[in-house]
Amino acid sequence: MPTADGTELDETVAYVALRRLQNRYADIVTRRAWPELTEIMRPDCVITVDLVDRAINFDGPSAIGDFIAAQIEQFDFFEFVILNTVMEIDAEGGRATARMYMQEARQSVASGERCDTFGVYHDHFERDDNGRWWFARRRYKSYARSNPAGPGPDLTVFELPEIPL
Repeated sequence: MPTADGTELDETVAYVALRRLQNRYADIVTRRAWPELTEIMRPDCVITVDLVDRAINFDGPSAIGDFIAAQIEQFDFFEFVILNTVMEIDAEGGRATARMYMQEARQSVASGERCDTFGVYHDHFERDDNGRWWFARRRYKSYARSNPAGPGPDLTVFELPEIPL
């Protein structure tokens, strides 16, 4: 059985740390713990949110936290679920990129109806001098949303962005 050399082991350790970072983001958003975003995103992290009908840029964790908080006030149930992620990691250089597919499971306060959205994040990560990984830049794009109850398909589907890692 082949053994991992230092490069493979370093990449595996980085992968685990980066998955923990992604999981922490999902936990923060689900719990609506916005101040904790400063613990995982660099202060100068630029976040681009493409909602199909508009794209918005945010500078830093507080700005994106305020935006998400305002958007999800309309839901009495909200859970951020990571569906899949792929990464390219330069462990030696302290940089990585990822594509993370996600779902938001939600229930509307006003109607009591369940509504979901699906999207993909394209992330850039950086490791600091202490070995800690951070979100350095994020791009989000919606690619499907639940439709209100009634005739027609359950989801409105948008073009899935093809952005290389």
